[in-house]
Formats: sequence, C-alpha cells, structure tokens
Amino acid sequence: MNLEIETYSKYIRKQIADVHAALKGLSEQQLNRRPDVPGANSGYVIATHILGNARAWVLGIVCEQALRRDRPSEFASSGTYEALGKAACALSGEIDAALAGLDPSTLDDRFLPPQELWGEGEAQEITRREGLAHVLEHAAMHLGQIQVTRGLVSRG
Repeated sequence: MNLEIETYSKYIRKQIADVHAALKGLSEQQLNRRPDVPGANSGYVIATHILGNARAWVLGIVCEQALRRDRPSEFASSGTYEALGKAACALSGEIDAALAGLDPSTLDDRFLPPQELWGEGEAQEITRREGLAHVLEHAAMHLGQIQVTRGLVSRG
C-alpha cells in the first residue's frame, strides 16, 4: 500500500477505535440516552453516524464501491457497546482492504460524489484525497460531541 494511503487508513481506523473506546463503561441506558439539550443525540447515535459517514465516504465515495446509505436510520439507532464494537471492527477491516486497492495516482482526480452518500447539503466536486481528509475531520468533530455527551449522561 502507498505510504500516504496507508497513513489515511491508519488514522481513520484509529478514529473509529477511539470513538468506540470513548463510550466504554457506559450502561446501555446511558449509551442510548439523549442528553436534555436541544438537538442532542445519544453517544450510540453519534458513533453510528460516524461509522456511517466513514463507510459512505471511504468505501462508497473514495473507493467507488456500490453501496447505499440510510443516513436517517443512523440518527434513529440504538444498541449495545458490544454491537457497536463489532460494527467498528468490521468497518475498519473493510476500510483497510478497500484502501489497499486504491490506486495512489487517482488521489488528485476530481469528481462529483453521489448525493446519496454525501450527507447534508449539495454534493461538491472533490478529490479522493479531500474525501479521506473529510472522514478524519468529521470523525474528530463528532468524537468531541461524544465526549461532551458522555459527561452529560454520566451525571448522577
């Protein structure tokens, strides 16, 4: 694997592991509780959304695998820490395998991603490199939200 792509793979998979680890020790009720803050989501929902985004952007957009994304279901999800861990582990393996097959000469190719995989807002022309960077930025932002959410739902 190309060193740059290997670096993206490593750090995206690390973000996924960090998201899962940030929820360790919460009860199932705490994991699925939405804090009493307008527009807040549960830690489980935020983590599921991070996984959904990483899957859509790395596998679907950057690596051009045929897949569908049900973004609304990410925000309606609930489950256990163990199930989230299995999903995170599986996705990390898929990402590593997909990026191993990515041709590094295509990192600067500009293209318009499918709107279905894009998320909110209108899809914009990007490069594959920008797509990989987006996954890291998106996961980091939401990891911070998980940390705040954890504090809110852990209070007595």
